[in-house]
Amino acid sequence: MVERSVKMAESGFVEIPKPLEQLREGETGRKQCMCKVMSHTLRYLTGEFVDGGFEWLLPVIFSKTTDPLWPDPGASIEKRIEVEIYGETARTTQSMIVHKMVACSLALPKLFVLSPNVRIEKKERSLSGLHAYEFTQLDFEVRNATSREVRSFVEKLLSGLVSSVKDCLKEELMYLGRDDDLRVPRPPFRLYDTRELEHEYGKDWETKLVYDTCNPVWITNIPREFYDFEDFEECAWDNYDLLLPKYGEVLSGARREWDYNKLVRKMQRDNVKQENYGLLLKLAKEMRLKPSAGAGIGVERLVSWLVGARHVGEAQLFPKIPGLVYDL
Repeated sequence: MVERSVKMAESGFVEIPKPLEQLREGETGRKQCMCKVMSHTLRYLTGEFVDGGFEWLLPVIFSKTTDPLWPDPGASIEKRIEVEIYGETARTTQSMIVHKMVACSLALPKLFVLSPNVRIEKKERSLSGLHAYEFTQLDFEVRNATSREVRSFVEKLLSGLVSSVKDCLKEELMYLGRDDDLRVPRPPFRLYDTRELEHEYGKDWETKLVYDTCNPVWITNIPREFYDFEDFEECAWDNYDLLLPKYGEVLSGARREWDYNKLVRKMQRDNVKQENYGLLLKLAKEMRLKPSAGAGIGVERLVSWLVGARHVGEAQLFPKIPGLVYDL
C-alpha cells in the first residue's frame, strides 16, 4: 500500500484536502456539490433499509468490546484509543460488528446503523487517498441470511443508488465532471476468490485489480478476524469484500461464526484476548448467538467514488486524514 501511495502522489492524483476555512470560492462549490451527493446517498440508502424492514439502531461510541481488526492483513492501525469510564477500560468503536451480532441474535433479525469508526491509521496512508482515521460505516446484519443473499441485496442497492444519483443530481455531477464517467453497475457483479487473484496477479492483487476493472467486483475467501465464518475442512472463508474501480474496498462482510468452540479455537489461534469478548462467548456457549450475515459500507469512500474525489477526505466536511489533525 505504501508503494502504491507514493506512486499516486508522484502522479499528481492525490491532493491532501484543505480544511473548510481555507477553501477558495470554486473549491467551496465543489465541496457543496459533494455534500449534496452525500445527503442524497444517506437518504436513499437509509430509506431502502427502512422500507426493507430493517430497524435503525443508534451508534455506540465507547465500549469495552469492539472489533479487534486482527489478524486482517489489510489493517494498518498505529494506535488504539482506550479511556477509563467509571473505573472500567472502554475503547472507541473500530466497528460495531460485535454489537450487530448480539443485537441481531437477541432482539432484531434485521438491523442497520450509521456507525462512527475511529481507526488511527499509519501516517503514510495519507498518500493513498483512500483512508481517514475517523469515518462512518453503514453497518447492517440479517439473521439466518446467506452470503449470496447479502451480496444480491447490496448489488441491487448500489445499482439503485447510482441510478438515483444520476437522475436527481445531474447538475452536481456535471459540475464535478462525473456525469459521463459514472455508470450504473449491472448485477450480478463478478465474483473472485483470493486464491484465483493471487495466482493471476500475485500478492499485490488488490492494487492491480481495481485498475483493471470498470465495474464493482466481489472478493471472497479472505483470511481475517475470528467472527467471519471459516470452514476448517475446506480451508475456506465464507466472507466477501466489494471493490470499486480505482477506489478499492468499499464494503466488507461475511457470514458469522456463532459456534462457541469454533470462536474459542480461532481466538486462541489468532492470539485474540478472550476477556475482551466475554459476553459474546457467553452467549455463544449458551447457544443464544444466532447465525447471521451482514456487512459494513464505508460511506465516505462510497461517496468519493460517486463524485470522483481525489481524496476520501474531500467527502468529509471536516477531513480526518492520517497524520494530520486540523483545528476542527
